[in-house]
Amino acid sequence: METLKFSSLSFPPPPPLSGMLGKQLNFPLLTIDYAAQFCYCKADVAATSLSISLSNVGLFSRTSPSVVKATWTSTLSTKHWILNSTTQIQNIITSEEDQSMWEACKQALSAFNFSVEEKDKILGKAFGFVHSPYWGEERKKEVPKLEAVNGILDYLRSLSLSDNDLSKLLKTFPEVLGCNLEEELKANVKILEEQWSIEGKSLKNLILRNPKVLGYNVDCKGDCMAQCTRCWVRF
Repeated sequence: METLKFSSLSFPPPPPLSGMLGKQLNFPLLTIDYAAQFCYCKADVAATSLSISLSNVGLFSRTSPSVVKATWTSTLSTKHWILNSTTQIQNIITSEEDQSMWEACKQALSAFNFSVEEKDKILGKAFGFVHSPYWGEERKKEVPKLEAVNGILDYLRSLSLSDNDLSKLLKTFPEVLGCNLEEELKANVKILEEQWSIEGKSLKNLILRNPKVLGYNVDCKGDCMAQCTRCWVRF
């Protein structure tokens, strides 16, 4: 059996219970004799690791630990959300034919240098596989057709939008790919041109600034229809 050697540890008397609790917690962690680091014992290694972790908490307290924690949590939440949405889509689309159609539509987005996860997210929000407040409860899950996706992309390019413009638009308003080309996109552009005299460069700038205008399909005229995300009253 191995002989365990422990160096002496000196602990000063605990300070009186006064002041903030946070200050008291840091004090004993800094009074441990450094000789404890040389104890060759598995239990001591675990204890040392715990002390280091707790010490780090004390050190970070001067740099707003709440900010550090919030940033870390936000990053993890974003990654988890992307992975979860991608997995959710893969679990729903099970037939080979639907998977093939989905992959073809992802390929149509290759010109915009999106990651695989971003492509899944864009198509998922456009076709009801990932929840989007824009659709409310009206959007049913639908496997996209390549012809429909290409048709919308080609029409947007005909409005003088470059691939760089389209990349920004799809990130801001991915739902555009799920809108109806004839009844919404083309009809709305016609309204903007004929009723508002917005065309050419002005039309392009408007679409980049407020791409959701392409999907407006109701006009409550001030009498709310509870479809605010798709209402012309927002224009």
